Amino acid sequence: MSRTQDPPVIVWFRDDLRLADNPALAAAIDAEAPIVPVFIRETAPDALRALGGAADWWLHGSLEALSASLEKHGLRLILRAGDARTEIGALVNETGASSVFWNRRYHPAARDVDADIKASLAKNGIETKSFNGSLLIEPWEIQTGDGSYYRVYSPFARAARQKLGSVDPLPAPEGKLSAPDSWPESDKLSDWSLRPSRPDWAGGLRETWEPGEAAAREALEAFLDERLETYKSKRDFAAIDTTSRLSPRLRFGEVSPRTIWRAASHVIEDGRTSTGRTQSAEKFLSEVLWREFSYHLLYHLPPLEQENVQQKFDDFPWRTSDDPLKAWQSGRTGYPIVDAGMRQLWQTGWLHNRIRMVVASFLTKHLLIHWRDGEAWFWDTLVDADAANNPASWQWVAGSGADAAPYFRIFNPILQGKKFDPDGAYVRAWVPELAELPDSHIHEPWSAPSSVLEKAGVTLGKTYPDPIVDHSDARKRALSAYDRIKGKAA
Repeated sequence: MSRTQDPPVIVWFRDDLRLADNPALAAAIDAEAPIVPVFIRETAPDALRALGGAADWWLHGSLEALSASLEKHGLRLILRAGDARTEIGALVNETGASSVFWNRRYHPAARDVDADIKASLAKNGIETKSFNGSLLIEPWEIQTGDGSYYRVYSPFARAARQKLGSVDPLPAPEGKLSAPDSWPESDKLSDWSLRPSRPDWAGGLRETWEPGEAAAREALEAFLDERLETYKSKRDFAAIDTTSRLSPRLRFGEVSPRTIWRAASHVIEDGRTSTGRTQSAEKFLSEVLWREFSYHLLYHLPPLEQENVQQKFDDFPWRTSDDPLKAWQSGRTGYPIVDAGMRQLWQTGWLHNRIRMVVASFLTKHLLIHWRDGEAWFWDTLVDADAANNPASWQWVAGSGADAAPYFRIFNPILQGKKFDPDGAYVRAWVPELAELPDSHIHEPWSAPSSVLEKAGVTLGKTYPDPIVDHSDARKRALSAYDRIKGKAA
């Protein structure tokens, strides 16, 4: 019997749309059996929530790139949509596969689906193997002294670094890989309608991003070569391009955290590296560990996108009002740094980390709108919307999460703008109706004399909105609301 007539191995791609450092794919190659690569767009109601519009856009491009990469190695990416439990079973029957390999997921609903599939296949004698392809360390591998999980980032990060040791990513496959004699039927990616047509709101995404593993590798190299030097000192300045922008590539697994960790560690280990680059690389690695911490919480806690980590926030007096929420979503709050951020998000599917905190604080504390409303908006509009990072970060800002910022830490959007966009370049880029205002008034146009407003072509309440809430009044209202729950158990 020829090798291609042996039972194949199904490699189920999920949030790991790459060939390099892909443990499930590497294990299938080592098995020396024909490989059937599969991606399932899961639609079962008890699986993970459906992706938002921006993430769907990215998924289309990433799947296109993965399919092209697999074809170079003699393989086809099989696409299916439906309940993964049904589709995997059907593919096993259609291909005669003896094994199904995948890299693990950590959301409770996804873990339940995977467990169901593993149990069902086991009854029919089908081997299943799962691997860690998404994290540096499995959530159950890091424990506190009493055997529980960490709820505070700093000790978690110290424990993670002690646990890690040397990180050696797996190489990308070379040459042709073993393929089956025939291929099962596949959906057409275009039939999934992941990219908008009418209206086409994705123009800014196309101008900003190129999904795919090759682009991810180039983005990592460009960051380390060109922007790492100033990462630590300038990363909070919204108008300066000094961040990595790797978050969507990590979210879809176009690059692994192991690859990123190894590359940044090489910078630190290089004796020729400047002090600035070394310190920036260390800071960058600490941010990678924040991602790990979010997944640690996702694994150990109830669904982060649904429940407050601190239960006392179940009684928080959130306000329900459509108009303020819509003003925030559309970047029409009257606070330029907030509006700039929300418009950047809508146009590019991405938002600078400092500005994410500013706009999230504004929604939950200035407007007293539930963090779940903000999380849902980010889920739909971010290309990097992630089951762990997105809700964990929203709860961190709102004060309801693990190791959360104190609730009384209420960002002043005026001061945040002056500090992290001192010359107004960020606001001018995304709120062009304020572009002619001088630096001294760009972050609080209502403070400008009428002559300055007139010269800049700004008419408050017409060309640009008045603030929808006074900062001082909003801060007092937020602290008063918190007083109602702060004495309750967390």
